[in-house]
Amino acid sequence: MKKCLNISLIYAIAGLLGGVFYREFSKMNGFDGVTALGKVHTHLLLLGMIVFLITALFCAHFKSLPEHKSFKSFMVVYNIGVPMTAVMLAVRGVTEVLKTELTRGANAVISGISGLSHIILAVGIILLIVSLKGAAKSEDAK
Repeated sequence: MKKCLNISLIYAIAGLLGGVFYREFSKMNGFDGVTALGKVHTHLLLLGMIVFLITALFCAHFKSLPEHKSFKSFMVVYNIGVPMTAVMLAVRGVTEVLKTELTRGANAVISGISGLSHIILAVGIILLIVSLKGAAKSEDAK
């Protein structure tokens, strides 16, 4: 549980810093439109902080949850997917704010890595649900 709370705190700080960066970077560059950079803040807070706060509650309820193999896999996979998603949103957002003309290839690379990061997130979510089912089954067997 403590590990989940610590990870949640890290994502909260990163999310808040992402929001400050978005606001200040946009203001500094005179940009007032919608950009992917504005989504970094919410992705880190929701997919990072909130998910790990909820996971900490599940760890408190299901004492065996952290011992499940799928939960350990979730921790690794999901903590790769969330930062990767945030970084790619930041990359896309910075290019939008700076009005950088991307080549077709560069645009495809950003989109491809973003898509891959979302797939990694989906695998992480599935691993979490599988581990929760396993923990619930272990509790029912007692």
